[in-house]
Amino acid sequence: MERQSFESVWDALEESSGEAANMSMRSSLLIAIEQQVRGWNVTQAEAARRLGVTQPRLNDLLRGRITNFSLDTLINLAGQAGLTVRLDIARAA
Repeated sequence: MERQSFESVWDALEESSGEAANMSMRSSLLIAIEQQVRGWNVTQAEAARRLGVTQPRLNDLLRGRITNFSLDTLINLAGQAGLTVRLDIARAA
């Protein structure tokens, strides 16, 4: 069996490079939002109110259920959390 090497876990799991890039961005955003929310040291009800989501939706975010969130949704949540999102575009190697 031939050994394969990938730049990220998403490159290994997703069918296309576009899907891998989308998942990579989503996972980075989800982690950043989760860390920001945990840093608030407030109840889940208060954190959900700050983000403008329901408590079950916040719970999905805190548990890392990435498939429940689109890239657009995560960008909006990052803004609600007081984070700035920037996009870095570079030519492929």
